[in-house]
Amino acid sequence: MTLSLAERAVAVLTTGDARAKARASRDHAAAWFASRAAGTPLPVGRASPPDRPARPDRPRLLAPREMPKRRPGTAAGRLALLHAVAHIELNAVDLHWDIVARFAHVPMPAGFYDDWVKAADEEARHFTLLADCLEAAGSGYGALPAHAGMWRAAEDTAHDLLARLAVVPMVLEARGLDVTPQMIDIFAQAGDAQAEAALRTIHAEEVGHVAYGSKWFNFLCGRHDRDPKDTFHALVRAHFHGALKPPFDEERRAEAGLPPDFYWPLAARG
Repeated sequence: MTLSLAERAVAVLTTGDARAKARASRDHAAAWFASRAAGTPLPVGRASPPDRPARPDRPRLLAPREMPKRRPGTAAGRLALLHAVAHIELNAVDLHWDIVARFAHVPMPAGFYDDWVKAADEEARHFTLLADCLEAAGSGYGALPAHAGMWRAAEDTAHDLLARLAVVPMVLEARGLDVTPQMIDIFAQAGDAQAEAALRTIHAEEVGHVAYGSKWFNFLCGRHDRDPKDTFHALVRAHFHGALKPPFDEERRAEAGLPPDFYWPLAARG
């Protein structure tokens, strides 16, 4: 029996082992794009995603206030930083497959699924790159505690595709555009070429993920005759906890379709 795209999304979401989740993400993405290239695209279908994705037994998940402080000037601090980013990337795999399965009832063009499946495939590759870096350093994903609140944005926006697009790619992933260059510099100065290369790949490809969010957010605002900027502000204020934190990488954000008047009015002012 041929699985629909939504069923494949749920298969990824219900895979607990981190490496296996990443492999499943890449395999199901390959199947989607192969079917599209052959002119016999898989049906999007319907499936019921879990409220929370399956997770490995480790890492131990801690509340944000309980997370140890990272000191990137030390080897241990850089290891903790890599682990934190790997945790973010693994959650991103689930977030992108969740958008496919949870909102399959919303009529969308095939390009919508192309974009989020591609993003899920890239996030799986990002996680694998970082897991390899951790193992090369004598550690591994799960060896350190991780942030317990990473799925909160998905839970808070599970009812509304516009809200999901506003908060996840256009706020959370856009934040990655702002902070990753500093991380690249940290590993470059430490002479860790493997981690530096992984982070450069992630930074380049995350622009596309933010752009997918912006594109489809604007598409849906047009469908419902809503002003994109006002709608974005209202949804972020309703569903994102806290203010956006400058400094912003305005050049990368513009490349991703985020103009300054979207995010500066939501910024924390010193």
